[in-house]
Amino acid sequence: MVRTQIQLTEEQAQALKAIAAARGESMAEVIRRAVDGVIRSGIAMPSDEKRKRALEVVGKFKSGKHDVSKRHDAYLAEAFDK
Repeated sequence: MVRTQIQLTEEQAQALKAIAAARGESMAEVIRRAVDGVIRSGIAMPSDEKRKRALEVVGKFKSGKHDVSKRHDAYLAEAFDK
């Protein structure tokens, strides 16, 4: 492992200590898991790569609806009501 040093706000440190205590883990382990989550989520991916991946799926799925561009908000609201 590589040793590193970070600075946290008081609120972050208190919340981190509480999470670590509740999980029975060290603060360092909680931080490592959080970093792993960021890495897995692709947040570290360059925006041009995200754009490329997003464009690759354009047109690959069909909803069967022909007015999605006009009623997207209504369809989104319906999906959240389910």
